Amino acid sequence: MEKYIYIALFAPLVGSLVAALFSMQKKTLFTGVFTSFMLAVSMYASLYLLYFVYTSDLILHVNLFDWIVVGNLDIPFGFIVDEVSVVMMSVVTVVSTMVHIHSIGYMEHDKGFNRYFSYLSAFVFSMLVLVMADNFAVLFIGWEGVGVCSWLLIGFWYHKESATWAANEAFIMNRVGDLGLLLGMFLLYWHIGSLQYEIVFAQISTLENSTLVWIAALLFLGAMGKSAQFPLHTWLADAMEGPTPVSALIHAATMVTAGVYLVVRVNELYTLVPEVGYAIAALGAFVAIFAASMALVNNDMKRIIAYSTLSQLGYMFVAAGLGAYWVALFHLAAHAFFKSVLFLGAGNVMHAMDDELDIRKMGALHNKMKATSIIMTIASLALAGIFPLAGFFSKDKILEAAFNADAVVLWAILWLTAGLTAFYSFRLVMKIFFGPQNYSNEEFHPHEAKNFVIAAMIPLAVLAVIAGWFEHSFVEFVTKTLPTWEASNLNHSTAWILILVTSAVAIGGILVAVFKYKKGGFSKSWEDKAIYKLLINQYFIPKIYEKFISKPYYAVSVWMWKTIEIKLIDATVDSLAHYFNKLGVKARPIQSGNLSSSLRLMAVGLIFGLIFALVLSVL
Repeated sequence: MEKYIYIALFAPLVGSLVAALFSMQKKTLFTGVFTSFMLAVSMYASLYLLYFVYTSDLILHVNLFDWIVVGNLDIPFGFIVDEVSVVMMSVVTVVSTMVHIHSIGYMEHDKGFNRYFSYLSAFVFSMLVLVMADNFAVLFIGWEGVGVCSWLLIGFWYHKESATWAANEAFIMNRVGDLGLLLGMFLLYWHIGSLQYEIVFAQISTLENSTLVWIAALLFLGAMGKSAQFPLHTWLADAMEGPTPVSALIHAATMVTAGVYLVVRVNELYTLVPEVGYAIAALGAFVAIFAASMALVNNDMKRIIAYSTLSQLGYMFVAAGLGAYWVALFHLAAHAFFKSVLFLGAGNVMHAMDDELDIRKMGALHNKMKATSIIMTIASLALAGIFPLAGFFSKDKILEAAFNADAVVLWAILWLTAGLTAFYSFRLVMKIFFGPQNYSNEEFHPHEAKNFVIAAMIPLAVLAVIAGWFEHSFVEFVTKTLPTWEASNLNHSTAWILILVTSAVAIGGILVAVFKYKKGGFSKSWEDKAIYKLLINQYFIPKIYEKFISKPYYAVSVWMWKTIEIKLIDATVDSLAHYFNKLGVKARPIQSGNLSSSLRLMAVGLIFGLIFALVLSVL
């Protein structure tokens, strides 16, 4: 089975390297086809490994090579395929394969076609390194790899200042979180002497509680950056500057869920410090409603879906923080399917509307784009948590987890967020597909995407429908590695009441959106309200960051540059250079090239050397 592990891992890398050979050449369809084929190979290997682990109950472990061996430090470049990692591998490769195929159509007229596929496949390779790693050091390699590839892909259209700015923002803000992850890893090695998962988890319970709290908090800081949790959240919406399939893969299904995966992977640690877990859950609930509120009023199609992603990440952290780790992983997988297909559908709409993103300039596109309309409506129903789609099963379990933990406030926040989610999801659908037409037929000529592009979306749409039906098999499978969790404090009737109440608020949100936007939506006077201005400006947080962090930091940097670097460091180095230059000028006549003069100098030097040696011997 070892060969399947290497095939799953390295097939995307092969595709990336081959595409890179054509990166400076004109568009070559071969790069898109070959990288997609390599992803399909990786997907096949991952699904085969899923089947093998499911049927055999065996955990596969391989060491590619010894990486760092210094003294007592021994870190192999090793990989593990267990119930948790193989689920992530399957999700990553399935979504990535469909995104690659979709991208062939989406990027067909782009000059950077070959370069794009090289970056995209490199990202998938890095993501697989992250989820398959058997120790924190290798995980960190994948962690940084997806960060670099995300930077490359967000800023893919580097001729646009907004794209380069967004790429840099994402990269820098993630470095803040990554510092926490590194410090957490250092603490683990300092106290345990290893970064191998199995060794760390076997000895983690021997550490003092205060040490565990510090390690857990620092590791979660890394998760906050990667999964865009408040206050490190602003980069995610701005990252929509990249190509839309990038958003489908990176900013919906894979990289942004790496933080959730980290918390799930290190569940043995968080189980020992429930106070940190509850703080994670509280932050997750806040982010869920915080992001949903911004999605209510935004008019940028991709940003609405991005805020939705941020909100759903909050749901996942609530489950993980409350100890329902398999529930968090379940929602992670289900969310990947319906959210990625929403982004891909948004890409189809952009192509049909000449890259228009403002939903106020769309409407009545259902008749022109029936396949995309149906797929996005199904995905929105799944996101809203409507039975029997995937989102219903996974989101309902998170609400059960909150209620079961007596976290009534968290449950109420998530319940309200469920209604808001349903509303803004169908606000998007109505404004794009079923509301009044708000564009000119002379200016825009909407058309459906190519057949193979739609075909790439269909498997994800199907999974968005049926993924929840495998809940019991999923639980049975992943709880061989993760702690078993069930709503032990809820009786059967209470659980059903919770389901009905949650479904009612979701259906209510959909009905309100359909009713309002079938007639054109809210009046213009709504936009003059203070609450609207607060939400549309993201609670003014970006402006606060700019005024109180970015500008003061820039001012301090300029002062340090002028005062410390130029006046102190540069001046010191320049003075030394000037002094030695003058010394050289004065000593230069000694080297006259005359033999007699050189012999006399040698004799003088010998005499001084003998005198110096004599003095030292006397002393």
